[in-house]
Amino acid sequence: MQRYEVIDHTADLMIKAYGKDLKECYENLAYGMFDQTVDLRDVSPTETREIDVTGMDEEDALYSFLSELLFVEDYENIICKEFDVTIDGLHIHCTAKGEPLDKERMHIRGEIKAVTFHMMEIDRAAPSVTVLFDV
Repeated sequence: MQRYEVIDHTADLMIKAYGKDLKECYENLAYGMFDQTVDLRDVSPTETREIDVTGMDEEDALYSFLSELLFVEDYENIICKEFDVTIDGLHIHCTAKGEPLDKERMHIRGEIKAVTFHMMEIDRAAPSVTVLFDV
């Protein structure tokens, strides 16, 4: 099964992630987000970061989750490639594994500036999750 796909969108980056359930969709969305910034084949899961967020609704929780992961990338320079997500109502916990950014060894693909609520879709029936990122 395909983990994620990039959907054509003017100027920004839209990712649609798939999975057998929302947990796997969130894991694949996080993977896709990092994979669009750095080729994850070059990354080893040597460091662990714990992410805990709670949202006012399902979309807010997803937004907060992805924003925390972007914080780990932007401010700690950790590129994550493995994700273990637990969803409990409006609370999301994630154990993310990766390694410090190494610009000499890793292939940089692009930069994601922010997560947006615009066109965000959480589809439990499919299941799939679609998020638009500001690049």
